[in-house]
Amino acid sequence: MGRADEKLELAQRHLQRVQAAWDPPDWADLSLYGFYALEAAVEAASTHLGLSVQKAHWARVGAAETLHRDHGLPDVAELLRDLNETRKSEAYGDVAAPQLDAADVASAIDLYVDAVANLLGS
Repeated sequence: MGRADEKLELAQRHLQRVQAAWDPPDWADLSLYGFYALEAAVEAASTHLGLSVQKAHWARVGAAETLHRDHGLPDVAELLRDLNETRKSEAYGDVAAPQLDAADVASAIDLYVDAVANLLGS
């Protein structure tokens, strides 16, 4: 199993936590595991395509933009930013959380992880 497959499996494990946290919304888990799921999926797709990604949030946002623009994956860059802000809001309480719909967030994450799985042929 290659690194891309390992990252995809990690994204899928995080996605399970997302699916358990959206109804009723548990924003602490939904934002944290949603953020982790998307970052792992971005890393899986990037690795599969031979793209290098630094281990920083902003770099993964940039990679998500590249994957959308150049490889047709869904656009999740803004969702990554929003989930990071929501995660910080839930963890620290001193950052305003963006207004998000839990069902839309969970659906977008699910679609992205599925798109990466299709890209990897899983």
